[in-house]
Amino acid sequence: MTTIKDIAEFFEGFAPTDSAMDFDNVGLLVGDKNTEVTKALLSLDITIEAVKEAQKLGCELIISHHPVIFNPIKRLDTSSAPYLLAKYGISALCMHTNLDLSESFGVNICLANAIGVKNIVKSDKGECLFVGETENETDIKSFAENVKSALNCNGLRYTDVKKSVKKVAVSSGAGGSEIFAAAQVGADVLVTGEIKHHEINAANELCVNIIDAGHFKSEDIVILPLINKLSDNFSDVIFTKSKAYSDNIKFV
Repeated sequence: MTTIKDIAEFFEGFAPTDSAMDFDNVGLLVGDKNTEVTKALLSLDITIEAVKEAQKLGCELIISHHPVIFNPIKRLDTSSAPYLLAKYGISALCMHTNLDLSESFGVNICLANAIGVKNIVKSDKGECLFVGETENETDIKSFAENVKSALNCNGLRYTDVKKSVKKVAVSSGAGGSEIFAAAQVGADVLVTGEIKHHEINAANELCVNIIDAGHFKSEDIVILPLINKLSDNFSDVIFTKSKAYSDNIKFV
């Protein structure tokens, strides 16, 4: 019999909750750690649609990256995700910045692996920056096209202030602020999911290319590898990737 406690302790081996950033809210946010788990849904976010999907599948647990409860709740609407979790008796285990920062298996490691970045290590120059290199030097347009294909993006933004790419920095999600650290380590490009206008200007001045693949696409890449990792360790639990949740971003 596998319990939520067993799964949570497994995470501690590669993404300990005490490694999460101070502002974060991670761990078991809804439910009882002693609950038996036979089915679990994995989703980047716990939305109303994801909760209803989990309920329909008969899941006792949803494992997500983004916390379903981040700021203190002052009002609990009956149509909100936290309310529905409690109503359906579904627990929520949320692994956020601790999974971003993991140096053995985490969001940035999975992102780097997916886009063909080798020898990936966490940089001591940034808060959440990982650095590696492509197997062969390539041009930025070809590298951007590879990222688009690897992450199954409908589109992405990139700059070409530096024509060739070899050293690659990655910072998934809202990692645009890591552009200054990326420049410090001599990266040719920063691959992220969100970057602000002034950070793009800084990247241009620092002669570092950026690839903005979108927050969802840069982080959802962890879900299937995580399902495989959990399935290998808990053979009595069925782990399923959410089909109901998407950021619904389209390009014209």
